[in-house]
Amino acid sequence: MLEADFVIIGSGSAGSAMAYRLSEDGKHSVIVIEFGGSDIGPLIQMPSALSIPLNMSLYDWGFASEPEPHLGGRVLATPRGKVIGGSSSINGMVYVRGHARDFDHWAEEGAAGWGFADVLPYFKRMEDSDGGEDGWRGHGGPPH
Repeated sequence: MLEADFVIIGSGSAGSAMAYRLSEDGKHSVIVIEFGGSDIGPLIQMPSALSIPLNMSLYDWGFASEPEPHLGGRVLATPRGKVIGGSSSINGMVYVRGHARDFDHWAEEGAAGWGFADVLPYFKRMEDSDGGEDGWRGHGGPPH
């Protein structure tokens, strides 16, 4: 039987980052559980194949939104990765921070510690950027 201090469900960007951070001091053990298979293969590794894994049940859970009233009741596809690497493996490795006002709104609504100024250091810690305005991008983090 396996034992660990932490069990993380999903080996996407968030799950993998959490596992790394929780175990980097060598004091804690972590088990990561992923339903999907490997992300090795041309349909994921080849940038020009970007849209193909988004439409394959092998790599995508096939989730959809509820009908959107401001879009004429349309249901929107919401691709989510079902593979090691999670959605980052099927979205072309696109990385976008949430809008600063969204974080600030959450803090105003009572989510203490979730304002943009609060989360910016965490974004910077995980980045290794060669560009961007000083004070906004990080250097030395895992993703380049």
